[in-house]
Amino acid sequence: MNIKIHSIRFDADKKLLHFINAKIRKLMQYYDDIIGAEVFLRLDRSQDLENKVVEIRLLLPGNELFAKKQSKTFEESTDLSVEALRRQIMKHKTKLRRA
Repeated sequence: MNIKIHSIRFDADKKLLHFINAKIRKLMQYYDDIIGAEVFLRLDRSQDLENKVVEIRLLLPGNELFAKKQSKTFEESTDLSVEALRRQIMKHKTKLRRA
């Protein structure tokens, strides 16, 4: 699986990049045919403490799944996004079985 991580207007440290890679790779245990993932890390300009935004686009054969979450840390946003994608994968697999 090919994972591309884009940090917008800041440089992400290696620890964060490794954390994101590990979390996304865990999605492979739910669905083997994941082609790749594109991750966007963004700092929201608001004064709110919950200004860390993570967007993940997951590429599947003939389909694309997307999750966007915002929280206090990039790690928490990544966890929430990966969990949302896991639920979407399970729903996608259910649809494939019915077809």
